[in-house]
Amino acid sequence: MQMHWREVIRRPLVTEKSGKAADLFNQYTFVVNGRSNKHMIKEAIELAWPKVTVEKVRVMNMPAKRARRLRRVAVRKAGWKKAIVTLSPGDSIDLFEGV
Repeated sequence: MQMHWREVIRRPLVTEKSGKAADLFNQYTFVVNGRSNKHMIKEAIELAWPKVTVEKVRVMNMPAKRARRLRRVAVRKAGWKKAIVTLSPGDSIDLFEGV
């Protein structure tokens, strides 16, 4: 099943930890579609940013979370998939282009 690269990559995950990983190890973190695999993610990154080459992709399924509100009401936050993409040395992605 072929997906457009915009369907594979949902958004970048910008946290302090992902910012340090981008600076030190040239790794970028993205929230991706739950049905995508490593090959799809690599292809999507290289299509979205044509000047970069992906060396490695690591994928994690983040579990759903449960919380209680007002004693009896249980709220469930859906699970999601995260990808950490390592780029070749010298390549970088500008996540906040034009901001």
